[in-house]
Amino acid sequence: MAAIRAISPLDQLIVGVDKALRVVAGVATAARPNPAAKVIDVELDAREQRHSAGLMRVNHVGEVCAQALYNAQARYAKSEAMREQFAQAGQEEEDHLAWTAERLGELGSQPSVLNPLWYAGSFAIGALAGAGSPSSVLIH
Repeated sequence: MAAIRAISPLDQLIVGVDKALRVVAGVATAARPNPAAKVIDVELDAREQRHSAGLMRVNHVGEVCAQALYNAQARYAKSEAMREQFAQAGQEEEDHLAWTAERLGELGSQPSVLNPLWYAGSFAIGALAGAGSPSSVLIH
């Protein structure tokens, strides 16, 4: 049986920064196939395409924020069981993040340039919730 190595605070910081950079840089990959992959897309005129891209950008920002919330709450969770629950929720949300980014590309658009700010703000909210809660309740 292998010994479990404790992760130092510096290692935890590096892992957290790596996760944040991956989310903000848009390198998320889905573990599950995109449920819309077999949907036949309709032809959109330029106005409809811009509108659809704007809505999808908002959806994508929500997924960026979800990643930040789950990462922060996992970081400050009081128990290993809660940490695991947040990690699992974050992994499921990573699929959504990848799918919304894929759709933005299909619409000829890109994610919000404010994603670093959205991530930072959501991480702060998740950290406050995780650090201040006796049981680190799940928020999203």
